[in-house]
Amino acid sequence: MTLAALAGADQLRWIYRTMVAIREFEERLYNLFLTEAMPGTMHQYTGQEAVAAGVCAALQPGDYITSTHRGHGHAIAKGVSLRSLMAEMFARDTGCCRGMGGSMHLSDPAVGMLGATGIVGGGIAIATGAALSAKLRRSGQVAVAFFGDGAANEGAFHESLNQAGAWKLPVVYVCENNLYGFSVPFAHASAVPDIASRAAGYGFPGLVVDGMDALAVHAAADAAVARARTGEGPTLLECKTYRYRGHSRFEKPVYRTEAEVALWQQRDPIEQLERRLVAQGLMLAGDAGRIRQEVRAELEDAVAYARTSPEPPVDAALRHVYAEGVDPLTP
Repeated sequence: MTLAALAGADQLRWIYRTMVAIREFEERLYNLFLTEAMPGTMHQYTGQEAVAAGVCAALQPGDYITSTHRGHGHAIAKGVSLRSLMAEMFARDTGCCRGMGGSMHLSDPAVGMLGATGIVGGGIAIATGAALSAKLRRSGQVAVAFFGDGAANEGAFHESLNQAGAWKLPVVYVCENNLYGFSVPFAHASAVPDIASRAAGYGFPGLVVDGMDALAVHAAADAAVARARTGEGPTLLECKTYRYRGHSRFEKPVYRTEAEVALWQQRDPIEQLERRLVAQGLMLAGDAGRIRQEVRAELEDAVAYARTSPEPPVDAALRHVYAEGVDPLTP
């Protein structure tokens, strides 16, 4: 099957450009944290781009996603603007969370990004609730929960999948198994080799996907989203992928070998897709460099926007904390 038959050419180019945008965002952010007094911390998505782009290409604008502490890629793929994301990294009032969330707590409900969270597995139940809401409202929307292999051992994972299976909720669970929960190898934390196999216990399909192949991810997500949207219930996709950098900001991943990292980098998802697109005439050989330059220009604009944006006012500490109409200063 040709790539054009698998998905429209425009969609394939969108997936490629989105992956490049995620990679370039992460590299620019890494350099900013090295050279400037950036607030907070960050967990980078470098290497896992095929999952966010491949899954979100199967969604409609009104669909929902929830994310993790490693959420920059999901946010970009779902349509959160680079300006608002970068402003959030700088803790500015123009950020997508008005400077209050930072790297681990990104959200933009206007594009269906219900939120990233520093709580491991915290987004799984939120996506399940969003799917229940969509079903009750008969809106035709689908929810996607992105989470890591470590979250698959949390109670929220099992409780959510059980409920979604019993009620046939329109939700797709996407586990990004990058082999390590912080520094713990997945094989040391699970009695079964594939998280996808757990779906059988909750009455719906589970599928292992090559998370370094954007087209394989997209094909699996497309089928899972269609299944959810037509009332057939949830699907669990386990995308086997790899993060190139450490767990968090500048952490040195001494628990894995350089040879292991190099082996996975040989299967780089962006380079794989680029070669396939060029080979089938869907992209010219020179297009890759042009796309990178365009993305980098957008990122420079985003950085300039963030630097010149105002910081949140002092009273912002009390905003969005209490219910509307409640005066937090009144006993």
